[in-house]
Amino acid sequence: MATMPKRVKFRKSQRGKIRGVAQRGNEVSFGEFGLQSLTPAWIPANVIEACRVAAVRGAPEGRLFIRIFPHKSVTSTPEETRMGTGKGEPDYWCAVVKPGTVMFELGGVDETTARTTFNHVAHKLPIKVRMVRRRHR
Repeated sequence: MATMPKRVKFRKSQRGKIRGVAQRGNEVSFGEFGLQSLTPAWIPANVIEACRVAAVRGAPEGRLFIRIFPHKSVTSTPEETRMGTGKGEPDYWCAVVKPGTVMFELGGVDETTARTTFNHVAHKLPIKVRMVRRRHR
């Protein structure tokens, strides 16, 4: 089941531009290993769900943390509709991801399991990603 917000102030959002790199959410905070984005993108809610399923199947003994949530609504008009009928209805929800954002984290598994699991997850994503590990201070 794809996730979406319970309530929003405005149903339809403007597109906007994804500028710069992630200032927040760019470190592994909850697990031991993380999957970090290298390019900016909109990640649809059904892609996040597919990644969750792949990660849970790849590491059933581990703990998965999903660090992104689809807050942005993306609208579309129906096919074969003439111009000038206004903005379309919300079609799907997506998460706005900047380069450097840690999207998924895994805890309680060794490095080889995390690497193979994140490899399966990376094949579901429309962007380039890399695996990062937690920095102990």
